[in-house]
Amino acid sequence: MLHLTLFGQAVEPVQQDVEFANIDGKSLKLDLYLPEKTENPPLLVWVHGGAWRSGDKTGVPVTDLLDEGFAIASVNYRLSPEAKFPAQVHDIKAAIRFLRANAAKWGLSTKRIGIIGASAGGHLAALVGVSNRHPELEGRVGDCFAESSEVQCIVSLFGASNLESILSQSTDFGAAMRVPALQLLLGGQPAEKPDLARLASPVAHLDPGDPALLLIHGDVDPQMPWQQSQELATAAEKIKLVVQFVTLPGAKHGGSEFYDQERITLMGDFLKKHLSALRVKDSQ
Repeated sequence: MLHLTLFGQAVEPVQQDVEFANIDGKSLKLDLYLPEKTENPPLLVWVHGGAWRSGDKTGVPVTDLLDEGFAIASVNYRLSPEAKFPAQVHDIKAAIRFLRANAAKWGLSTKRIGIIGASAGGHLAALVGVSNRHPELEGRVGDCFAESSEVQCIVSLFGASNLESILSQSTDFGAAMRVPALQLLLGGQPAEKPDLARLASPVAHLDPGDPALLLIHGDVDPQMPWQQSQELATAAEKIKLVVQFVTLPGAKHGGSEFYDQERITLMGDFLKKHLSALRVKDSQ
């Protein structure tokens, strides 16, 4: 089996089922992928999709970013049939705090952390990234509260950004999927839970101090309206945040075109650019 050498010790390149928190006996775990021949690599936190109600950490379609020198942590979070929002955000933020607290163990950078996700994971990645220090979204999961849950760059692939407008933008097919998914996530529809829907909307949390955003969305997505990424990009531009919005013509909801070499290079270049400025501080 391939091993990496870290601090003179052999380390497996994939650390599986690392517990980062335990909630009433339920273990929350992550898988950590380490790049070869990269010291103090920046870290990407991958957030899986699944309409907030399914999926897990095992499918990581961006592992080619390991070749770009990034470490990747794929995190599990409580799904909506088990726990309503904002439990999902609390769990992801707990994972980030845990990774910072244990960064030295795996030789990770603590000041160059990006978050990336697809579909519901793209929504959660954006929300985590733009809600630093928000009292209702930090949560009390895990035990690494001395650490920050902040990230320094965000990539959202075909994710939601405004739960107050998502249904009005949806096709009949999309609404048929979103209505039950939102019911599970929020415990009601956005019109019935407006405060919670707003809390769950990345567009409602933007401020000039937020990280750079890369948004990638297909323009014929039948499940997650393209307008969701457009809304987030427009709102970010208005307050002069760094944002790059890439539309894939003819692309639907996911697919290999989001993870081909062109898109991996796009993501890698964006992440390197907006995390590299922190490299000098990271070494101090």
